Order: sequence, then structure tokens, then C-alpha cells
Amino acid sequence: MTVPTPDPATPDKPQTVPAELQFLEGPQSRLFEAVRAWKILVEFIRGFRRLHFVGPCVTIFGSARFKEDNPYYGMARETARRLALSGFTIMTGGGPGIMEAANRGARDVKGRSIGCNIILPMEQAPNPYIDRCIEFRYFFVRKVMLVKYSYAFVVLPGGYGTMDELFETLTLIQTRKIHDFPMVLMGRSYWQPMLDFLRDRMVRDGTIDAEDLDRFVVTDDPAEATKVISEVALPKFGLGYGTRVRRRWFLGE
Repeated sequence: MTVPTPDPATPDKPQTVPAELQFLEGPQSRLFEAVRAWKILVEFIRGFRRLHFVGPCVTIFGSARFKEDNPYYGMARETARRLALSGFTIMTGGGPGIMEAANRGARDVKGRSIGCNIILPMEQAPNPYIDRCIEFRYFFVRKVMLVKYSYAFVVLPGGYGTMDELFETLTLIQTRKIHDFPMVLMGRSYWQPMLDFLRDRMVRDGTIDAEDLDRFVVTDDPAEATKVISEVALPKFGLGYGTRVRRRWFLGE
């Protein structure tokens, strides 16, 4: 659904505004908000059904901007490869860069590779290494899916989106909305200024506790990242997932 609005440069020519943008611009008509709430619910349900049988996942976050020759691309690919060999499904945001590298690493060893792609105005295309791609219009729905089905999280260098995913996940762990899920930050030199700020400013000023710095592990070694995740996630959660029920095609599974 789109709504025409005047273009300030050419007031006689209407311009289309995406309904998702209008939804976040304050109160709208009751009908508009009811329809939007229904579409959000449908997107949640579709995600739940499509991901119900994907198995124990590790979600890998990171920048969409890194190319294949970037060292972090290789780090993500190798980490995903090792995690896939350990029995985990690799889940990413489905786009290029670190996401592509992680999905590609799983594909290298015939592991399962999932992408939760976001539909953006710049048309972020899913990368070609995904076995199952689910597309979302709403960032908050997509983030729920990236957390709900994961047993651990790996965060490589990235921008605003990666920072959002990192701190939202850490907040869920800190507030015990999710319990004892391993969090691994990879790319020590990239994260070091942030780690210094957390320790020297936030802990010092009491905005977080010193124990909050123990909620994640920092490493540059894919083998160490895999070991940390396997030693915590496998004994605690096991490799089974959910109730053993048959898939139902009419539920979109």
C-alpha cells in the first residue's frame, strides 16, 4: 500500500510514500493501522512456519559492504564452514558481504544455509548461497526471526545495522529474555575501541556491570569461535529442535 504525497519540487506531481514509512510517522487512520497490524501478524506467522524445521541455528551478523578480498569475509566463511561441520544451520540476513561469506561457508561443506532478507528501497538482493530465503518488510520482524531460531550468535565488523543487532541481542541476554546463549565477537582490532569504551566508561559510570563484559567472547580464530559455541550450545540445547512433528505444506512449512 502506498500513499501519494506532493513533491516539494513539483507540487502538482504526486509522489509515492511507502506504507511502511507512513506507518512510523505517527498516528494514522484506524483502518490504515488495522490493516498494517494484520500485515505484520501475517509476516510473523509466515516466518514462524518457514523456519520451524530449520534445525539448531547460529546467526552470523556483519557488514553487507565487505567484498570477497576482505579478511573479514574469509573469517566469516571459515567460521561458518566449521560451525556447519559441527551440525549447526547457518542463518544470516541473507544479503552480500559478511552474510554472503557465512552462507557460502555453509554451502562449502553442504551445510544448511538460511537467509532472512530485508526488502529495502536499494533492493538488497539475496546472495546465491542460501538454501532457503525468507523476505521481510519489517526490520523488527526479521530481527525476531534471527534471534528466535538461534542457539548462538557470531558478530563480525559492521555498521549501524550490525551494532543494532549486537546490542539488541546483548540486551536480551542481559535481561534474561534469552538464557546463556553464546555470543562471539570476531575481529578483535575492530571491536577494541568499543570494548575500551564499555570497560573504561560504561562500567566506570555504572551504566553496565563488570559482569556484563563476560557475556561475550572476543576472538580472531574461527576454530576458537566454533569451540566456544559447541561447548556451550551442544550440551545445553542439544542438536534436536522442537517437537518431532511432520511438516504441513498447507502451513507453508
